[in-house]
Amino acid sequence: MNITEIAPDVYRLSLFVPEADLQFNQFLIKDDEPLLFHTGMRGIFPLVREAVAKIIDPADLRHIGFSHFEADECGALNEWLEIAPNAEAFCSFVGAMVSVNDFASRPARGLTDGESFGTGKYKFRFVQTPHLPHCWEAGLLFEETNRTLFSSDLFHQNGDVEPLTERSVIERVRQTITDYNAGPLANYQPYTRQTESNLQKLIALDPQTIAAMHGSAFAGDGAQALQDLGVVMHEVL
Repeated sequence: MNITEIAPDVYRLSLFVPEADLQFNQFLIKDDEPLLFHTGMRGIFPLVREAVAKIIDPADLRHIGFSHFEADECGALNEWLEIAPNAEAFCSFVGAMVSVNDFASRPARGLTDGESFGTGKYKFRFVQTPHLPHCWEAGLLFEETNRTLFSSDLFHQNGDVEPLTERSVIERVRQTITDYNAGPLANYQPYTRQTESNLQKLIALDPQTIAAMHGSAFAGDGAQALQDLGVVMHEVL
């Protein structure tokens, strides 16, 4: 796996799967109470655990979060809960209620829109974004100190691309959405009556780093990048 520090104490753990032409990225935040955002699928758990172990003792994890109930978001959740006895999963209130607390070996903390918590020197805010990127229970995580947005499937880019870029990724995103809509994975990101208002909530955060689950992380004017994403989603979806 490729390990890159994309913001202070934020490590991108990335595995490229050639068969899918896709990177799967997990994000580890090193702090007094370490946090992992995205667990990865069960099949790649040993690789992700090995990558985490190069930065912290995996048993020290305290927070395990994700956007929505999907294999690459939380498929290995129970494996992580087993090796990190003090860890607590977190997701949206809806996600915990309708899926995660039945699936997980320990109950998850269900967060409401705008709810925040700390891990030591860093503070995180949960932003509820139903159907953005997809699923009723979807939400995103924002680290307030260094202004990093963990964007899940937003800014999805295919290919084995660079870990971090200061150049716009929006044309890659446009191509990926266009390609997906032409095949069996069409409509994986909907454009609904809530899409623009959800994007405006994210734009107001003014992120300086966008940690995409698939593809390069982006460092720069995150508000403008989100505005550009909205245009692309409206045009393509």
